[in-house]
Amino acid sequence: MRRTTKKEERKIFVLDTSVIIYSHDAIMNFAEHDVAIPITVLEELDNFKKGNDIKNFEAREFIRTLEKISKGQKLQDWIPINGRNKGRFRVLMTQQSEIDAEKIFDEKKPDHKILNAALQLQSENKNTKVILVTKDVNLRLKAKSLNLLAEDYETGKIKNVNTLYTGKSVINNSDADLINELYEHKSCDVRALLKRKKPVANNYFILKSQRKSGLAFYNPHTDNVELVTKKTAYGIKPRNAEQTFAIHALMNPEVKLLSITGVAGTGKTLLALASALEQRRNYKQIYLARPIVPLSNKDIGYLPGDIKSKLNPYMEPLWDNLKFIQNQFNESDKDYKRINDMVNKEKLVITPLAYIRGRSLSSIFFIVDEAQNLTPHEVKTIISRAGENTKIVFTGDIYQIDTPYLDSQSNGLSYLIDKIQGHSIYAHITLEKGERSELANLANELL
Repeated sequence: MRRTTKKEERKIFVLDTSVIIYSHDAIMNFAEHDVAIPITVLEELDNFKKGNDIKNFEAREFIRTLEKISKGQKLQDWIPINGRNKGRFRVLMTQQSEIDAEKIFDEKKPDHKILNAALQLQSENKNTKVILVTKDVNLRLKAKSLNLLAEDYETGKIKNVNTLYTGKSVINNSDADLINELYEHKSCDVRALLKRKKPVANNYFILKSQRKSGLAFYNPHTDNVELVTKKTAYGIKPRNAEQTFAIHALMNPEVKLLSITGVAGTGKTLLALASALEQRRNYKQIYLARPIVPLSNKDIGYLPGDIKSKLNPYMEPLWDNLKFIQNQFNESDKDYKRINDMVNKEKLVITPLAYIRGRSLSSIFFIVDEAQNLTPHEVKTIISRAGENTKIVFTGDIYQIDTPYLDSQSNGLSYLIDKIQGHSIYAHITLEKGERSELANLANELL
């Protein structure tokens, strides 16, 4: 949340469960204001504490934080939050209020108990603003219908996805002589070409003059703009400039962290996997992982079969990409057989993200697919596990969110692009043109 000035009135923020499982340290991010947690939230967190998903981790960490803050004190009382210019914290035991949300909405459920706790706190603190903070947009609407202030949890949320860094620049009317120099010497002086301040590290360029065009990128290590040529990655050829840039970044050993975004069919996962296979000798293993987002927000336990059978539907798109790459070759070709051999020997591993959380990632080419379904904290956790000679690639579509408490501004992929751009070991590229099929392009453009 934003910091307040000395003149701004003190507020009480009531947090619901969705905020805690989004960020376990949320109570530390409300400046000098007070924070309250309804007892119902603790009950819900108790149900979340077991498991390997990010929500389970966040629930456990918050419970530990709460125990540390409240050591030797009663949770019903206002407890100072440790840290400079921090407010106080307490648990709301009362779940009844004069305005009864359970009666108004004609249903007994945790959300309505949380509303009642916030409404009762509001009636007890008439001279203080009480604000419900939740990632659940429907709960915010319900709160406002009861004249209770409500807002989203803003920490980790970027301001405007429409201006999010795309990783490339198009320079029209470029000097033809400089483009010729780029082709002849494979590089040219960045200031002569751009006539402005230095660009973002590893930014890509489409240079156009009346007679010639070229592809290039800014190398922060040489401080030059260098030529980018089309490369084939394990039988996969780039079909447009953005795909050429993506393969270049994927194959660049100086880039240790990469994000690739784009709508369905632009080739995000395919290019990442093909480039990883092309560089297989440089890494001990290739991991291709994705978060499990249950269909219709149901737990995967409702699906029939053992755990492998339950997870197969979620992993199938990744296997489809692998099969597509494999089918670039004849079954008798060594490149075709090598993929089967890598899978059998676990040199190439396709797995749910939860299965590798907590592991040390050394000498691994690690592809995280559907990264838009991760929280900023989970993205940070994954990157922080990277050891020596590890490359991490996040792919996804920031507008195709499958989890109820994330959006295009608050998901971990958008957060990564916004915060990390400009670092010399990071690159990003947005794929714009669908290359799956004419039919798929039609759906993306018109439906």
